[in-house]
Amino acid sequence: MAVRALVAWCPDWPVVALQREGTVAPEDPVVVIEKNVVVACSAAARSEGVHRGLRRRDAQARCASVRVVGADIARDHRAFAPLVAAIEERMPHVQILRPGLCALKVRGPARFYGGEDAASTVLRETVTGLGVSDVRVGVADGPFAAEQAARRTVPAHPVTIVPAGQAAFFLSPLPVAALGDAELAHLLVRLGVRTLGELAELPIDRMRERLGERGARLHALAAGEDPRGIAPRVPPPELDREVWFDPPSELAEQVAFGMRVIAEEFIARLDAEGLVCTELRVELEAAPGERSDRVWLHPGAFDAAAVVDRVRWQLAEAQTLRSGVSRVRIAPEAVDAAASHVPALFGGNGQERVHHALSRVQAMLGHRGVLTSVIGGGRRLSDRQVLVPWGDRAVLERPADRPWPGALPAPLPTTVFDPPRAVRVTEAAGTPVTVDDRGILSAPPLRLTVEGHARSVVSWAGPWPVSDREWDAAPHRLVHRFQVVDDAQQAWLLRLSGEDWVAEARYD
Repeated sequence: MAVRALVAWCPDWPVVALQREGTVAPEDPVVVIEKNVVVACSAAARSEGVHRGLRRRDAQARCASVRVVGADIARDHRAFAPLVAAIEERMPHVQILRPGLCALKVRGPARFYGGEDAASTVLRETVTGLGVSDVRVGVADGPFAAEQAARRTVPAHPVTIVPAGQAAFFLSPLPVAALGDAELAHLLVRLGVRTLGELAELPIDRMRERLGERGARLHALAAGEDPRGIAPRVPPPELDREVWFDPPSELAEQVAFGMRVIAEEFIARLDAEGLVCTELRVELEAAPGERSDRVWLHPGAFDAAAVVDRVRWQLAEAQTLRSGVSRVRIAPEAVDAAASHVPALFGGNGQERVHHALSRVQAMLGHRGVLTSVIGGGRRLSDRQVLVPWGDRAVLERPADRPWPGALPAPLPTTVFDPPRAVRVTEAAGTPVTVDDRGILSAPPLRLTVEGHARSVVSWAGPWPVSDREWDAAPHRLVHRFQVVDDAQQAWLLRLSGEDWVAEARYD
């Protein structure tokens, strides 16, 4: 027997989500488009003849002033989350069917509030209290029948309750398109099956024989025997912690001492969930509104002592919090399964000790007092080296995984000169070697002079032209790369720009 379900539906939720985020006004004609088809529209657009299923061009033809917005499922979920949280405070165990549509078992709320009609009213009042004016509620046997009941309400009577055992009778006059399977609905209409009642009268064995389990499932929905239950979402655990200081504390040690119990509770909560924190967000707030917000990384996983240390170090860095700290909040920016972070057999590892020492030095010297290099993308070697403050996540403007035409292939030199060193490359007679417009050498390079020391070139390769920003005359630059090996078996990466030779790097 199908579970008794209560469904809340907010029509045209993608448009409501736009309105709640302040992107559009309630009186604006708006359509949300997905795959060039209207999936939601505002009341102003509907008054001009726009409806779901229209092509974008047809919608614009009916309403010339309509605003077209692309579908964004993340935006819809983000706007729907506060409504679900509010419903869960009054009626737990809510399942999100999709943004703007949720379901829950009605048995518990009906007992608590004094009946299905009373529970439906409480649900509507909860959602409308958050600023959503149009909320439809349906109660029936199974989520499918309850959804159809909600969809067939009107604003004047926004609650429809289908008596127990009457789901098949309620569904029988509805079109087969209500099943949400456009391909099958088109096939059934061609075969003369136009309503759910007519579909339910077909032999279930024939449906399974022709359409497999898909046909059997849709046949059960049409017959009011919804096999699906309610699978409520599991709310994410509240992992963040905060502590208030009244009056604000001006001493870092006082703040750190006050954070010890909170840090232990923070780690204990993570342990209870089988998680460890690998990235920690620390927010410091002063009385006049001054604020310091930073994400700390850890090579392993944070413990309570490490959390307190990060708060203390951030206090040392945050010189702007001169009026004292009134609030400290810690939250996991990234977590991982505890099973993948088993501690070493003989205590902590060296990497964690290095991280601890460098973080203390950074607290004394400032945020950019300790830097580490990260390889990014770019055509020149000097562009690929990015310095990142210790403990920060590397955010690269030029990611290394993108194609960089003209970039030096592996193996890369180990020593990069920044700035490049000026060198002199000559032929046998001492004349500088050049490259003409066609990329042809004036003579083979035989002598290399680096910092006043002349060397013989025993082998060389090149030139390889690299053209930067050739579409723009001002910054456009054509350079030629060479690889040479001198008589001391030292390999160099050279670069020629016009008549100027430089050593870009050295292969050690």
